[in-house]
Amino acid sequence: MPTYTLKSLREKLLLEWTYNSNAIEGNTLTLNETKVVLESITVGGKTMREHLEVINHRDAIMYAEKIVKNRETLSEWQIKNIHRLVLKEINDEYAGVYRDQQVFISGAEHTPPAPLFIQEQMEQLIKWHEHEAEELHPITRGAILHAIFVGIHPFIDGNGYVSRLLLNLELMKEGFPPVVIKVENRLTYYKALDKAHTQKAYHDFIQLVATEAEDSLDLYLKAVN
Repeated sequence: MPTYTLKSLREKLLLEWTYNSNAIEGNTLTLNETKVVLESITVGGKTMREHLEVINHRDAIMYAEKIVKNRETLSEWQIKNIHRLVLKEINDEYAGVYRDQQVFISGAEHTPPAPLFIQEQMEQLIKWHEHEAEELHPITRGAILHAIFVGIHPFIDGNGYVSRLLLNLELMKEGFPPVVIKVENRLTYYKALDKAHTQKAYHDFIQLVATEAEDSLDLYLKAVN
């Protein structure tokens, strides 16, 4: 495809990815307001945190793109770096640091592990990614990675952002465009995740990711046609 077409598609997906990921977490900036913030303009009546969530998410995407370009393998160090970018100037004390407190996920049956077990479970996640996950389709692998990670909930804040970044990191490594989990699908998204955590049943969540992946691929197919 022409260079400008690819550039505009990337910008469109980056904007929609950032807007929807933030909106899922409760950010009140609209799509157009998010675009304005990405252009380094402040929006009146919105909090500093909401502005930082947009800028930080953009920076985290750029870091993920660098990982893809350099063909780096997934590591705890990378995950902590992504989280550090997500929480930069929002909560520097806990940015890139595993939590030292018990947390609960609002509205979910699943309870994340106690802080004592986080390191072990994160190491197991990386081992799974390096071995069993290699045999899986990229969409399945990315979806399960997202689900397991957010189930561990290793950080005090920002786990949802990081999990969606990890999902897309897996897909982008395999040549897929990033998927956008849309805010209007938030309830379905949370239900599928809770089912994955409580029943180890990943089908619903994988199907949700696959549907969103088709939407992203359709954008590129329309551009080609």
